[in-house]
Amino acid sequence: MCVSIYNKIRSVKSSTLPVSAKDTFHEAVKQALQKEHWVITDDPLRFKFGNVNFQVDLGAERLVAAERAGEKIAIEIKSFLNPSAITDFYSALGQFLSYRLALAVTEKERVLYLAVPLDAYQTFFQFEFTQTAVKQYQVLLIVYDPANEVIVQWIS
Repeated sequence: MCVSIYNKIRSVKSSTLPVSAKDTFHEAVKQALQKEHWVITDDPLRFKFGNVNFQVDLGAERLVAAERAGEKIAIEIKSFLNPSAITDFYSALGQFLSYRLALAVTEKERVLYLAVPLDAYQTFFQFEFTQTAVKQYQVLLIVYDPANEVIVQWIS
């Protein structure tokens, strides 16, 4: 009986859930990518893996340019504006790993990046724990400057 009540509540909630809010720096990252000649193909990038629906912030493709021609990427944008950077990191890492797993099955040609603001990269991402986690989990980073709407660094 509890399972059927849970399923009813879940189906009502999932059918009425709003589209998730865009990150504070969503437009800044989008502009920065376009400045580097990326074509935004999906805003957001929606896909399904089994019964789970996913929504990564952006999908982009490089159509011309010797270095990255034909490359397809997905970008999960994070602001790291909450008082606890570690809590933001837990959330970002969990999303990143889930999205990467699902993309590996559904869109093998697409590479996932986690976009983080320059100030968070220069502080929190310099901690030994954060660097170890990024290395251990092979998190690809885009470091962006939200004020100037530019990509500062690609870290693979």
